[in-house]
Amino acid sequence: MRRLLPALLAVAALSACAMTDSSAVTAKGVKRETPKDPPVAETVRGLTSFGHALFAATASPGANTVLSPLSIGYAFGLARAGAAGTTATELDALFGFPSGGPHTSFNALTRQIVTTDEPPPLPDPDAERDAQAGAPEPPIVGIANALFTQEGLSVKPGFLRTLAAQYGTGVRQVDFAGDAAGVINAWAEERTAGRIRKVFDNLPARTRLVLANAVYLKADWTIPFTDAPEEGATFTRADGTTTRTTLMRRDGFLPYASGSGWQAVELRYAGDELAMWVLVPRAGGSPGDLLSPAVMAEVAAGLGERPVRLALPRWDFSTSLDLAEPLAKLGLRGNDYSGIVDGALLDQAIHRANIAVDEWGTEAAAVTGLMFAVSAPAPPEAEVRADHPFAFAIVHRPTLTPLFIGQVGDPSASN
Repeated sequence: MRRLLPALLAVAALSACAMTDSSAVTAKGVKRETPKDPPVAETVRGLTSFGHALFAATASPGANTVLSPLSIGYAFGLARAGAAGTTATELDALFGFPSGGPHTSFNALTRQIVTTDEPPPLPDPDAERDAQAGAPEPPIVGIANALFTQEGLSVKPGFLRTLAAQYGTGVRQVDFAGDAAGVINAWAEERTAGRIRKVFDNLPARTRLVLANAVYLKADWTIPFTDAPEEGATFTRADGTTTRTTLMRRDGFLPYASGSGWQAVELRYAGDELAMWVLVPRAGGSPGDLLSPAVMAEVAAGLGERPVRLALPRWDFSTSLDLAEPLAKLGLRGNDYSGIVDGALLDQAIHRANIAVDEWGTEAAAVTGLMFAVSAPAPPEAEVRADHPFAFAIVHRPTLTPLFIGQVGDPSASN
């Protein structure tokens, strides 16, 4: 389990969950619970499978891609607390949520992974790093969950209790007719140290609430890449074309595994709690296939220390993804979140992630935003005011037999 979880984190931009956010109004009298025997292993297996399925459904062959299945899982875990009927069943099937819900598992994962409940510090643009000098800094891993609601909207008490007890968050009231988008974007920027500055491209006037999850990781390698890099190395793309890049180099004992058509090496971050698995298929093989639960389990079981000569490029890129279509294809078609507020309908689901890797370590962030509208009764097409004499008929509907008929000429009279 300790190996599977860091691997999931590496593939998912290494997400986690923040403790109680003091700027949100939480359910009165509800304290953060300490879960007992939460089904963490089952939840992680489900998220690993979901991550592979989403990657297969969305990643174009050869395209740079970064996703955070854990961030998406947390966001839809929040939504699961208010899902009803077939929507709840579909969420459980898609994400592999335990039968009792994912909430205690996410609560437990928060406590195991997160290093700070404060917003991460902004980077110093003038800071210079020397991979050969100084000890690595301790990792910073944080995540925040938030519920933004329209001013005056009443959220159901049971939903608020789950958010407070298991996710350590509550409600922020905003005006979606005003600058709610700016408030949400500022929250995301603060929680990702400026790496993600926008959640939604726009928030339509029908928006009534937003569930959001933001993750952030900054971690130094336990041992940085200090060997002379290979300049002008050839990198062969999936379509057979080539490009020139710089490959970082590191020789030494590393956790290594191999299988049918693949190799894997584990790069540990300071503290040894977190690691990145670099999964390399044979030439022409599919990287996405190596993210399957079966291969991930094989890597976890096979890693062993041995001398390795590693050459790895730097990278720095981002992914923006509209989740609605791929999640529908993967089985999420219901849209009943009436456990949040009556009539709540998921209208947009956006995921943004980025990652930067260099000789010293990794910095990554992800934001998942779920925007909900609230259905209202259809506006009346006609108005009927019985404020003058009117007739009535009591009929047997199947046969239209009139049992009683009459008229009301003066409802105040009792003759």
